[in-house]
Amino acid sequence: MSEFDRVQETTSFQSVETLKQQLHTLGITAGDSIMIHSSIKSMGWIAGGAKAVVDALLETITPEGTIVMAAQSAENSEPSYWMMPPVPGDWHEPIRQHMPAYDPHLTPLRGMGKIAECFHRHPKTIRSYHPVHSFMAWGKNAEEWMREHPLEDSFGMGSPLGSFFNENVKIVLIGVGYDSCTALHLSENLLETKTFMNQGAAMLVDGKRQWIEYQTVDVDSDRFPALGEAFEKAYPENSYVGKLGLADCRIIQMKPLIEFGTNWLKENLIDDEE
Repeated sequence: MSEFDRVQETTSFQSVETLKQQLHTLGITAGDSIMIHSSIKSMGWIAGGAKAVVDALLETITPEGTIVMAAQSAENSEPSYWMMPPVPGDWHEPIRQHMPAYDPHLTPLRGMGKIAECFHRHPKTIRSYHPVHSFMAWGKNAEEWMREHPLEDSFGMGSPLGSFFNENVKIVLIGVGYDSCTALHLSENLLETKTFMNQGAAMLVDGKRQWIEYQTVDVDSDRFPALGEAFEKAYPENSYVGKLGLADCRIIQMKPLIEFGTNWLKENLIDDEE
């Protein structure tokens, strides 16, 4: 959708102040801890664009709260898995040899959206040190929650997701569905039966660039929309639907969702195997 189209579909003026009013209506207040997934295209035309959204979030949450976003950089990964787009097979080894090493400040995000890209540039945003599946955070708990991110534990209890699993974190889906809810990968990691995949990434090791191979849990978000629908039906008190800009916006309590998701995935995996 072009900017002209967004202006045409936006029936009233939108700004940092109007977004802050909507966040208040959604129950987002100073001191909250929130994990954001977003699509700015769904929000209509906003004066200031992505920066206005980030400003509204920062001013609403304040430094007494914490904002978290996924910061994945999928291009720094094993090239033989690439599908969007795939690359020729004879490029795989040169990519492994020449992909720049992960740098939390400089490595670009891929597929995270303009709001996340703007948030990444904030000087007080802290990004975890995982070359493919990093997270980033701003605010009171940012340093603590981003401190540890083991290479082979992208989305498990040793990752940032695990560091705030027992905290009162709200997941905020702005114009996106449960298939964008990265936190649900923790539910997959909490399953007793898991499959693993071989991965690789360029990293700095003792100051030198190296291609590091490792194993990680194989994850799949295709089930998440059905999981989310089942959760909202079973526990309507743990989710709230409203608007931010023109976008449909869901506010979900993280811990109940993850606990439900682990049980739901276990039951549905069993059903598939029977």
